[in-house]
Amino acid sequence: MSQDNKDFYEELINSLSGMGHIRPEEFPNIDLYMDQVTTFMSEHFTNEKSGPDDKILTKTMINNYAKDNLLPPPVKKKYSKDHMIVLLFIYYLKNILSINDIQNIMNPLTERFFGKDNTSTNMYDIYNNIYDIVKNELGYVSDDLTKKIEASKESFADIDNKEHQDFLQYFSLICMLSYDIYAKKQVLSMMVDKLKVEENSKKEAEKKADKKAEKKADKKAEK
Repeated sequence: MSQDNKDFYEELINSLSGMGHIRPEEFPNIDLYMDQVTTFMSEHFTNEKSGPDDKILTKTMINNYAKDNLLPPPVKKKYSKDHMIVLLFIYYLKNILSINDIQNIMNPLTERFFGKDNTSTNMYDIYNNIYDIVKNELGYVSDDLTKKIEASKESFADIDNKEHQDFLQYFSLICMLSYDIYAKKQVLSMMVDKLKVEENSKKEAEKKADKKAEKKADKKAEK
C-alpha cells in the first residue's frame, strides 16, 4: 500500500471523531427565529460542509419540510427545541432515506410526542436517550472501518503492478463500505414498511371506532 493511501486511511478513521453532533444540553432553552436555527445547525456541523459556501440547513429546506408535513409549523415564526430535534433527525435520515420514508418514521413520532413537554415522555427525553445510544456507535463504526481497511490491504495480493494493486485495494474498500450501506438500507426499508403498515392499521381501527361511536350516538338520539 502506498504511503498516500496509508495516511488517507488514518485520516478516515480520525475523521469519525470529528463528526458533527449536538449534545442534549446544547439545545437553546428559548425559541429561535429561522435565521438563528440555520446558524445554530451550521455551527455544529462545520466539519461536514463540502466547502465554505455549503449550507447544512437553509430556509428553503425548512419551508419544504413543513410543506411535506415533516416539520410542525412554527409558533409566531419561532422554532422550539422540539422543532430543532425534528430537524436534526431529518438531517441524519435524509442522507439514506426518501422523503416518503422519513414521513413514515417522523409523523408517528411528532404526533405522539411533539409539544408534549409536560408529559412523562417528550421529544427532549427521546433525543437524550437516542444520543446516549448512538454516541457509543462511533467506536463500533471506527473498529469496523479499521477491519475493512485491513481486509482491503490483504486483497489482490497476487497483483505484481504496485500501482494497480493500490488502486484495486482502494476500490475493494469502497465496495465493502458500499455493500455495508446497501445491506443496512435494505433492512431499514423493511423496518419503515413495517412501521407504515402498523400505523395505517392503527388509523383504520381508529376510524372504525369513531364511526361505530357516531352510529351509537345517532341511535341514542333517535330514541
